[in-house]
Amino acid sequence: MQIVRFRIGGKTRYGALEGATVIEYGGTPWSHFRRGRLRFPLRQVVLLAPVLPSKIVGLGARLFFKPISALVGPDDPIVAPSASAHVECEATLAAVIKRRCRNVQPARVREYVLGYAGLNDVTARDLQMRDGDWTRAKAFDTFCPVGPCIATDLDPHAATIETWVNGALRASGSTKDLALPVEDVVARVSEIMTLLPGDVVATGTPGVSGPVDAGDRVEIRIEGAGALKNTVVRL
Repeated sequence: MQIVRFRIGGKTRYGALEGATVIEYGGTPWSHFRRGRLRFPLRQVVLLAPVLPSKIVGLGARLFFKPISALVGPDDPIVAPSASAHVECEATLAAVIKRRCRNVQPARVREYVLGYAGLNDVTARDLQMRDGDWTRAKAFDTFCPVGPCIATDLDPHAATIETWVNGALRASGSTKDLALPVEDVVARVSEIMTLLPGDVVATGTPGVSGPVDAGDRVEIRIEGAGALKNTVVRL
């Protein structure tokens, strides 16, 4: 299933993407999720970030956070701040937590994961180098596009991840090349903090990144989880 969160007619709803159609579902993916009768052509809805987490946490060379104010969805702009002259985008596989998760062993992590989504880990690389710290560089508003869906059937060990900029392939890799398996990343984070339903864990990027600037159209493609597209603008 490809779970989406969408807006139509001024109302926000959850649903499932089936081809070029969105099927409305009642409830939420973390409670009683029931298939409804309403169907909408994909072109008539606005896809939103598929999840509203209490926190967004990642584990790369170190643990880092993205504030909730950084979260945006498909087709929302990435706003490059005037404080940075070197903004980079990295394609990342994100695990979306299904239920309360604390001190979980890697072998049991899949019981706690609802599915996976594309995440664009946007970083002001020059500020990161200047600060000697990741906090400010990753925390600007719009620096965490997520979407377009939560793919519940995706194999996190064998998915192709690509970054495209202005229609050209910028980076390509596979989740099998991640420094740590997805289960290990979620398990390590759960040793530190309680993960709640809807929380997002960025599991790393297998490819190289590169600078982007105003007008660039960035597309994160994850096999089985669709394409997350956002355009960079400058303040």
